[in-house]
Formats: sequence, structure tokens, C-alpha cells
Amino acid sequence: MYRLGIDLGGTNIVAGVVDEEYNIVAKASCKTAVPRPEKEICDSMAEVALQAIENANITIEDVESIGIGVPGAVNPETGVIEYSANLFFHNWSVVEMMEERLNKKVKIENDANAAALGEYLAGSAKGAKNAVAITLGTGVGGGIIIDGKIYSGSNYAGAELGHMVIVKGGKECACGRHGCWEAYASATGLINLTKEKILTEKPDFSYMLKLCDDDIINVSGRTAFDAMAEGDPLAKQVVEEYISYLATGVVNIINIFQPDVLCIGGGVSNQGENLLAPLRQIVERERYTKHNDKQTVICQCSLGNDAGIIGAAYLD
Repeated sequence: MYRLGIDLGGTNIVAGVVDEEYNIVAKASCKTAVPRPEKEICDSMAEVALQAIENANITIEDVESIGIGVPGAVNPETGVIEYSANLFFHNWSVVEMMEERLNKKVKIENDANAAALGEYLAGSAKGAKNAVAITLGTGVGGGIIIDGKIYSGSNYAGAELGHMVIVKGGKECACGRHGCWEAYASATGLINLTKEKILTEKPDFSYMLKLCDDDIINVSGRTAFDAMAEGDPLAKQVVEEYISYLATGVVNIINIFQPDVLCIGGGVSNQGENLLAPLRQIVERERYTKHNDKQTVICQCSLGNDAGIIGAAYLD
């Protein structure tokens, strides 16, 4: 039998047919095109689901269950998306609407939780008992696996790791608080830090400016890392400061959860060891359990965008 996972994102809807070995055998996708009515998005999800099934050369009768990963606060028990800022919905009974369209059992989960489960089942956290996955993108997503199960708290809104405060009274976060980890450690935080350094330091020459054609509007999450590789001292400052903020949150997470594995995904994680090696050095120095024999393994997520599809497909 097969399972089907759907990643409902703010930009794209992607469906994948997953076999019993956690391999994605076929996919289909379309633009999310928000904002638009709930009915239309459900129609699109059903369409890409059926297209993925067709691409896999199977029928819907061969699909055991369907899972959906959604950004925001979701209630897996009621099948309701209680709030999703990126999709502009609240109290959306998505499971009921999708079961009507596909005549199959459907489950939902927060997308970061689904991605963490995917990494646990088939990716960098495979074989771990307890694991944490974080995603460094527009925000900082988090997923926690304890004893093989997704931990989401009593109100299904747990693992919002990006919204722990690491700088009291610090930068304003999109959530309304000040000093959240997300405001510093996300790709957005890295971009903002890069721009701030350029504007504050006003260097006569900077590879960072050269890489963005002398217009900071073109700064990306890669700019500082790429310029550092060219020997730009200001870029090196940006990268070191960014990694120090990232490490602060990572140490907090390790001190609280003591996972076997903490894996990092998202666009910033593509820097690989340029990011992870200095991050590990700070964590090794600052973690509470520095004298213990067993330590958390810090690594890059290995499944990329497929993690959310695999995790969604195998929601219990």
C-alpha cells in the first residue's frame, strides 16, 4: 500500500505518493494562489493529489491514507486549521472538506512538525529516539519528536521554537514580541543583519555590495557567506554575529530537550559546514551537558522539501 502526503504552502501545493520504504514515487504540484476561498484551495489540493496518484500509475484505492502539512496552528483531533497567517484562514475544517472530495481518511499537522517526522523516519534523524528539526527560512520553524511521536503540546501549538526570546527588548518579531529567536536566526534575520552592517559601517568597498550590484535591496541570505568566502572582513562579522544568535537558540533547545539529533534545514542550511562547524564550536562550549559522554548530534536536514511530504503521509 501507499500513502499520500500534501504540503500546503503559502506559495505552492505539492502532493507526493510515498511507498512503505518512505520513498516518494511520484509528485504533482500547483500554485497556492492565496488569498482565495477555502473551497478553491481544497479543490486544488484534491486535484494535485489525484494527479500524483495518476503519475504513480496507481489508483486511489491503493492509497491507505492522506496527510496534509499546513503552516500555522492546526488541531489534528478536530481536523481544523485554527489559524494560518500565511494562508489567511482561521477555523477552517479542512479535513472534512478533503474527505468529501477524496473519500479517504485525511489527517493534518503543522508543516514543521510533519517535516520533523519525515526527517525522523527517513532523513538525518533516522534511528534517533528523540529529535528536533529546525528550519531557517522566512521564519524559524521547529518540530520536536519525543519517543517517536510529534510533540505539539496540550493546545497543538507547541514547538514554536522561533518565538523564544533570546534578546530582552530586542528586535520586533512578526508575532508582536521583541527579541524572538526568529527575528535574529531566520533567513530574514540574516538579510536584515547584512543590510544593517552595510548601512552602519558604510564601507568604501564591500564584496557584499558588489554581489548585490551596489543595491542592498538585492541582499539575500547567501550574500554575507559568499562575500566572506571572498575575504570580506565585514561579511565575516555578519556571519559570526548571525551564527552567535543561531547558537543561542540551539543551546537553549539542547538544554531543554536533550535530543539525540538536532537537524537544521531551510535555505540558510545550504551553507553546510560553513554554518555548522562554527555553530558546533559555540554549542560545545556553552551547553549545560558539556561534561557528559553522550552529546546531541548537530547536522543538516537531508530530505529538503520532501521531508514535509513524507511526514504528512505517515501521520498517525
